[in-house]
Amino acid sequence: MKKKLSRRQFLATSAAAVAAGALGGKEARGQEAAAAPAPHASNASEPTPSSFSRYSRYHPSFGGPPESDHFLGKLVPGLRKSGLPPVPFEAPDLEKLSWRMVNGVKEFELRCTPVKREFLPGRFMNVWGYNGSLPGPTIEAYQGDRVRFVVHNELPEPTTVHWHGLELPVQFDGVPGLTQNLIPPGETYVYEYDLHQAGTFFYHSHIAMQEAFGMAGFFIIHPRIAYDPPVDRDFGLIFQNFFISPNTATPDSMAMNWNWHTINGRSGPYTTPLVCKHGERVRIRLMDFSPMQHHPIHLHGHTFWLTGTEAGRIPPSAWIPRNTTLTAVAVAQDFEFIAFNPGDWIFHCHMTHHMMNHMTKQVGPRIRQDVDVSRYLAALPNRPPVEGSFETAPFEVPGYPQKMQGMEMSAKVMHKITGRRETRGMRKQWHEGVKGLMTVLRVLPEDLYDRVMHSEEAIQPGEIFEAIARRKHHKATRSAG
Repeated sequence: MKKKLSRRQFLATSAAAVAAGALGGKEARGQEAAAAPAPHASNASEPTPSSFSRYSRYHPSFGGPPESDHFLGKLVPGLRKSGLPPVPFEAPDLEKLSWRMVNGVKEFELRCTPVKREFLPGRFMNVWGYNGSLPGPTIEAYQGDRVRFVVHNELPEPTTVHWHGLELPVQFDGVPGLTQNLIPPGETYVYEYDLHQAGTFFYHSHIAMQEAFGMAGFFIIHPRIAYDPPVDRDFGLIFQNFFISPNTATPDSMAMNWNWHTINGRSGPYTTPLVCKHGERVRIRLMDFSPMQHHPIHLHGHTFWLTGTEAGRIPPSAWIPRNTTLTAVAVAQDFEFIAFNPGDWIFHCHMTHHMMNHMTKQVGPRIRQDVDVSRYLAALPNRPPVEGSFETAPFEVPGYPQKMQGMEMSAKVMHKITGRRETRGMRKQWHEGVKGLMTVLRVLPEDLYDRVMHSEEAIQPGEIFEAIARRKHHKATRSAG
């Protein structure tokens, strides 16, 4: 049976946490709230409550009937106990914004800056963001916090910051002209307000062309006590699109078409996989900050429940089971599921032009042969000549080749993609199926999770994938016998 907190218990716990933060954190710098638990703290020996025994967290399980709490794992808890603070939020490839406590206020410092972001290994794009990052660093706070943002404008033009979805004093809403004056280049502006909401929010410039240059970031507000059922993992992904023609490395913010697609500032297969343990309850927060395009996001191997929107938590009676969810521009969606199915599962936008990038080098074979864009941007009179016959054999296929000509990847590039810890033991050619707006969810049995994420032993390409496939095969064979 689920453990619920009474209103009195909740208020007492929240007050204690606030008091502890105010006293212990005064004038002290910190990366995380004092009440935050150790990452991935879990009690793997905790049995699934008997009320959910009809649902298996370790095997594909239906768990009907549809109106039951265990249907498709709907209210099956994570391995963490109820009544604890939420697990820390994780947004792969992004940092968290540090803060310091000043007289009971969490003070953050945000700098609006030009950014050179590496979408793919060696493909550095000139975009805009915050604190040198695109998307900006994640802001993580708790319901009940008072927060202050000291915003420095280091851009060559004025800007503002809008706190998307927050119910705050109007003078801090960040709309130029309507609620505040623009922040001139080189100037600073301070926003300060209380957080009474909880959910998946975000911050962004409220200048349209700056939004098209990528200026956005997560703003996660946790409840003091995690929602029931508690999750073991809390991941976040920001989707963005840009139009960057092959003869430049700078987006065209006026374009109507978009050819580069990123998740947390990287394109597949350079996106870092989400890695969790078999049997954990996982939350994934999606946020679409594409200028004009919506994304039908599909997860393989699992069915999930939509549990939240940019407005916060949805009552369980209104949760919707899906394996594909359309995430519209400026919309956030949370979904949760039990990771019952071990393996490496593709997680992607289902729009075909988003399942790839434009497949040419910046100043590549269709324009100028093997020349970096910086060479002719730095010396226009001496720019390399355009290749006369720039169409290579793959482009001669009528109707355009299905596999196109691909992108050449050197050993150095491949090491950047396959040399990361999160990809250890995936199949040797895994990167061929992960392009554009794609990433991977890895569900690993605990022993294999520890080998991948914690050990230093050598793991051969495909070794972890094959181990999972063998275990499934042996189980199926035993069942058949």
